[in-house]
Amino acid sequence: MHPPRPTTDLPEDFYIPMALDAPNITALSPFLVPQTHLGSPGLFRAMAAFMFLLIALGVPINTLTIFCTARFRKLRSHLNYILVNLALANLLVILVGSTTACYSFSQMYFALGPTACKIEGFAATLGGMVSLWSLAVVAFERFLVICKPLGNFTFRGSHAVLGCVATWVLGFVASAPPLFGWSRYIPEGLQCSCGPDWYTTDNKWHNESYVLFLFTFCFGVPLAIIVFSYGRLLITLRAVARQQEQSATTQKAEREVTKMVVVMVLGFLVCWAPYTAFALWVVTHRGRSFEVGLASIPSVFSKSSTVYNPVIYVLMNKQVGGGGNGGEWGRWGVGVMGWGWGVMGGGGDGGVRGGGGWGGVGDTTHHLRPHE
Repeated sequence: MHPPRPTTDLPEDFYIPMALDAPNITALSPFLVPQTHLGSPGLFRAMAAFMFLLIALGVPINTLTIFCTARFRKLRSHLNYILVNLALANLLVILVGSTTACYSFSQMYFALGPTACKIEGFAATLGGMVSLWSLAVVAFERFLVICKPLGNFTFRGSHAVLGCVATWVLGFVASAPPLFGWSRYIPEGLQCSCGPDWYTTDNKWHNESYVLFLFTFCFGVPLAIIVFSYGRLLITLRAVARQQEQSATTQKAEREVTKMVVVMVLGFLVCWAPYTAFALWVVTHRGRSFEVGLASIPSVFSKSSTVYNPVIYVLMNKQVGGGGNGGEWGRWGVGVMGWGWGVMGGGGDGGVRGGGGWGGVGDTTHHLRPHE
């Protein structure tokens, strides 16, 4: 494959990162003609089917998340606000990003035009950034409630609302710049979904600095928060366990919490590491060619997170399904799943001394309580 054409040879609303034997590159615009020069029709149909699957699974899962929280009073705890926030962000990605991508893949080009591309790119990026920061807020809230770094600090509804608002502010800060000239939203990969311009360098859009900004602000910082918060959580629980007799129950609780931490960190990495790695590779390997179809993979991973992130957090908890608090998910046909967004069972102030509505990793971690 030949190196891609210089950026100056191409229109401002798209960039196809490969050499094409066409005298007029505009004639191959992803807004005008099917992009079968980038992949077979079967590949586009497969991607359309996959996006439809994400819509079919993601809409009910995230809608049910919001519905159950609103419907059942025991789930309307302050610590559950952030999971509703996560579900709303996921629905934004699904209803704007995944549906647009599904339609575009079925047409084999971005048939909705450049303006719709910018709207879809912004909305999907905003929802993705809010989801990303929500995972960091979940971890930090658990750290505050369980590890109690602020002493007798009480986590209130105002704190939960502030955490949710912060995710949208941070998401907007990350996703708005391409609308104002710092990078740009263009079709990516197979040219059927839109995102920030990872491909072009040394131009008026300053894509390199935007990519580095996203890497630091929207990947490095949230990942550091997640690793720090869950790391401290594990240390705290192990310290509590040492105060008690090392029974089979406490050992099981430690294993459950450790498994939860590993799965949640891996879920974050699976969602965002491909995007980060791809963007950094393109920026640091200027002029190097790559398989265009592979450039669609990071977008697929991020959109898939609208399904597997809720499932991860649901399956790791038991407050609603299969646990000791009534199993509300089970009443609505998903009894295999659970809910709770916490790691400590019982009542009380929500810390190690009691879960305060965080159903926990299971019904075992309530045994890990320090002696009064």
